Amino acid sequence: MGFLMDGLDAEEYDRQYRDWELVRRILGYFKPQAARMGVAVGAIVLISLTSTALPIVISEGVDRIQEDSSLSNVLLIVAGIILFSLLGWLFNAIRQWITATAVGNVTLQLREDAVAAVLKRDLSFYDRFPSGKIVSRVTSDTQAFSAVVTLTNDLMSQLLFIFLLIGYLFTVSTRLTLITLALSPFIILTALAFRHIARRTITQSRRVNAEVSKHIQETVSGIRIAKTFRQEHTVLDEFLDVNQRSYGINLRTGYTFSSIFPILNILAGAGTAALVFFGGRIARGGTLSAGEWFLFIQGLNLFWFPLTSIASFWSQFQLGLAAGERVFALIDAEPAVVQTDDKKMDKIDGEIRFERVNFHYKEDEPVLTDFSLTINAGETLALVGHTGSGKSSIGKLIARFYEFQGGRILIDGQDIRHLDLEHYHGQLGIVTQTPFLFDGTVRENIRYGNPDASDEDVHEAAQIVAHGDWIRTLQDGLETQVGERGSNLSMGQRQLVALARTLLQNPSIFILDEATASVDPLTEALIQEGLDVVLEGRTSIVIAHRLSTIKNADRIIVLREGEIIEEGTHDGLLEQGGHYAELYNTYFRHQSLEYIESAGALLN
Repeated sequence: MGFLMDGLDAEEYDRQYRDWELVRRILGYFKPQAARMGVAVGAIVLISLTSTALPIVISEGVDRIQEDSSLSNVLLIVAGIILFSLLGWLFNAIRQWITATAVGNVTLQLREDAVAAVLKRDLSFYDRFPSGKIVSRVTSDTQAFSAVVTLTNDLMSQLLFIFLLIGYLFTVSTRLTLITLALSPFIILTALAFRHIARRTITQSRRVNAEVSKHIQETVSGIRIAKTFRQEHTVLDEFLDVNQRSYGINLRTGYTFSSIFPILNILAGAGTAALVFFGGRIARGGTLSAGEWFLFIQGLNLFWFPLTSIASFWSQFQLGLAAGERVFALIDAEPAVVQTDDKKMDKIDGEIRFERVNFHYKEDEPVLTDFSLTINAGETLALVGHTGSGKSSIGKLIARFYEFQGGRILIDGQDIRHLDLEHYHGQLGIVTQTPFLFDGTVRENIRYGNPDASDEDVHEAAQIVAHGDWIRTLQDGLETQVGERGSNLSMGQRQLVALARTLLQNPSIFILDEATASVDPLTEALIQEGLDVVLEGRTSIVIAHRLSTIKNADRIIVLREGEIIEEGTHDGLLEQGGHYAELYNTYFRHQSLEYIESAGALLN
């Protein structure tokens, strides 16, 4: 069975909680529902009273009919049975309705807390942990958590019922009642033995379900790529593999929980046989009446079922606890990016200073070592270098998406770790190589940069970018539906929407991360027109693979393995004939107007 566990290890942020810790935390969520739960408890008491009264009514009725079998007597007993049955149904309906409302409210709050925690996580969290597994904790695990409450309610009802029934049985026959109680510990101890097995099994079941959720999400997200490369069969084979693992673990979970009840029923059957034997001998001696004997037999049936349910409670309870543990681990995950203060800067000028910064994604793979750099307010700085030179990492650190391990990063002289991140990010504009658009209209996606903006503001921002010419290429203008992830628009149109969105935000610092790397030259020209407007008067960090986006920069920084090896203007660096000139001749030269014109002349 070892292969079933492959890839199902705990996540790095997972932790183990003691049962009492989980129960205490769960109860904390139920404090606002105290009034409802009080009503539910009252209903449970009434249910237990009616459930206990029903066999007593039948027992008394049997004895009464033996003495007087008149129709009126029979009808009276039948009416009593119907009355208590109806009352039991009514009280149970009230309990179910109240409990469902309370559990729904708690699940809602827990899910909101989980989503709020997810939104607070820095980007490094999403780099390390698959989004599908995170979604599984927020959805299916919070739902499974609600099972804890239902089980607890049932436990309270069954405990109270057993106490009432045992109390009455003592009044009928102390000897038989003691025999019944003497057999009970064997059932309870057997059920408790399943506890740890059930916890481990359920935890693995929740993990494999998260693995399935992750795989399906990745499949749907990447379906275009799969079809482009005709890899549908590979995707299906991978799904069949993970689904088979899910089947195996869930099957084992089913076996674990299915096996406990037959074992408990065998013990209950042995207890029933013992009581029938001893009870029969007592009845033969005339100590018990027929009604009392019936009450004991009926009481046994009513006693063993809730007792086995109570005994197996901790095993079943692990389902809710395991789910709650996964959700609480997500909520309690330690942030990688830690702010030591929450200073708000009303207006950022945009001076950025790296002072001997050390940064790595993995401890044994440094990206920046003792790195220092000053970016002046209002300056457009271009970062160039081979893949892995640290260009994008610098942008991510300025955006405070990742934690650096040494040195300082200052924004207008303030340590970036002392800033209120929400306020800081409001003055930061970022356009990436593949901008994300939400399903909706172009207008709605532009307004995302400033939710309070009017339609006129949105239209003005769209018109400024590339003089608004790109809007006419859209089927319905700003009301064009972009589709999921912007699938109805070309990559260039998505970039223009992203630029308009950033412009509407009016940031003080702008980061352009290879935004023109995936577009054609004509669209690039449109984007470049938009950039001229967006970058004007702002501190701008341009990370680019296209010459047009870097040659007009105020300063170009050339990076290699996290170190600055050259800096200057485009023309100045070319004259030096160093690494930048090498990059230019390798990657950029064919993009220059001179190169294109000379190539055209040769073709003619």
